[in-house]
Amino acid sequence: MNIELGQEADDRWLAEVPELPGVLAYGSTREVALLQALALVLRGITERLEHGEAVPELTALFAVAA
Repeated sequence: MNIELGQEADDRWLAEVPELPGVLAYGSTREVALLQALALVLRGITERLEHGEAVPELTALFAVAA
């Protein structure tokens, strides 16, 4: 599962997980955006498992793309 990070024109950082649509987080720093995205990923996977839905293959749990 890849986490894509980028900095916006207003200096906020954006972290997005393409394998989980809708999982994106903003932060004032790269680290804050990354941690918020990780929390959303874990929450999203938990909810999918609780509802018997499919989850993306987690061969390598997280990879951060610069």
